[in-house]
Amino acid sequence: MISSSRSRIRALAVIGMAGVLAAIGPVPRQASAAEVAEGATMGPNARVDIPRIASAIKPPAGSRPVGAYVVTRGTQTYTCAGGVFTGASVPEAQLIGTGGRVHHFKGPSWQSERDGSLITAKKTAESPRPGTIPELLLTVDTHAGRGILGNVAYVSRLFTSGGVAPAGACVDGQTAAVPYGAVYVFWAAKR
Repeated sequence: MISSSRSRIRALAVIGMAGVLAAIGPVPRQASAAEVAEGATMGPNARVDIPRIASAIKPPAGSRPVGAYVVTRGTQTYTCAGGVFTGASVPEAQLIGTGGRVHHFKGPSWQSERDGSLITAKKTAESPRPGTIPELLLTVDTHAGRGILGNVAYVSRLFTSGGVAPAGACVDGQTAAVPYGAVYVFWAAKR
């Protein structure tokens, strides 16, 4: 029986990582994304073909996965404007995965709790999912530090759940933090 919060988080992380590995295969450091998806070595111009990632949000050909993380606790915060919750949300989440713990916050930004490496990114593409926030491909635009996130060029937000803006009227300036779940995969660019 799981008796502590830490044990529950570890169990959740193991379940989440099992889902990631089932979808994209193992995430070895030196394998290309195409090799992970196809299970074999392919040429340098191989197309990224990863199951369960919508074609609109696949990272560029030759990108290789360097880490996968599951949200253990996360919210998307919306601010009321014009009497409705609309517009961009602000994330606040704790992730755990192949490189330890990562804090995800406004920017959007991700910072390794292990080594302090930090990235910020901008949305490149999205793939809608009914009843939840969309899956995304983000392109990294800034780096700080040389740790786990030091060579990340792209971030995929996959397997999303929850996080949708509340419906109905609200008072301007009011905020609402909506729980969400997702798996984040970090990618290095083609060498």
